Amino acid sequence: MSWLADTRESYDTVADSYADVVREALAEEPYLRAILALFADLVRAGGGGPVADVGCGPGHVTAHLQQLGVDAFGIDLSPGMIDVARRDHPGLQFRVGSMTELDLADGSAAGLLAFWSLIHVPDDEVPVVFGQFHRVLRPSAPLLLGFHAGDGSRLKTEGYGGHPMRVHVHRRSPGRVADWLRGAGFTVEAEVLLDLDRSVPGAALFARRA
Repeated sequence: MSWLADTRESYDTVADSYADVVREALAEEPYLRAILALFADLVRAGGGGPVADVGCGPGHVTAHLQQLGVDAFGIDLSPGMIDVARRDHPGLQFRVGSMTELDLADGSAAGLLAFWSLIHVPDDEVPVVFGQFHRVLRPSAPLLLGFHAGDGSRLKTEGYGGHPMRVHVHRRSPGRVADWLRGAGFTVEAEVLLDLDRSVPGAALFARRA
């Protein structure tokens, strides 16, 4: 699929610059930290176990979850991003993989996080991705999604550090994402809206494999 190849190549190109941008980003985002802390609580309440950070990028969120006591590992489409994640967080596990075809056993994950990693997935592929999430999660395991809220898409041709990119960035309403989740067999439990006065607000959805 061309969008996968474009996404992989784009993030290979910007991997080092992107890591520099986001390395300390969570320190300035109290609401995101609170969302991640709640997710960690839900994983522990379910008995704990391995948690997949899908679309982990340079691994900063994976590392934060580990600091919260979660047995997190990272998966990303971009080998360049995985190289950076392994370099910056040598004690953690990272692997190259696609959210459209996760190389994880059925029911093996105690939780799954996709934090702003769905934004390049085309609409017709989102149900495929959510089907993969449902397959690899244990029954009743929590899922946390973070994404750009709104409507419409744009082609991003330049990114972090001024490097060339070619990815479509999709904004979606929480209601639309929630409907996709229900169609994939999830129960949607909570919705959080973020940065409402910024040009690109965010949203987070907590769901659970039914």
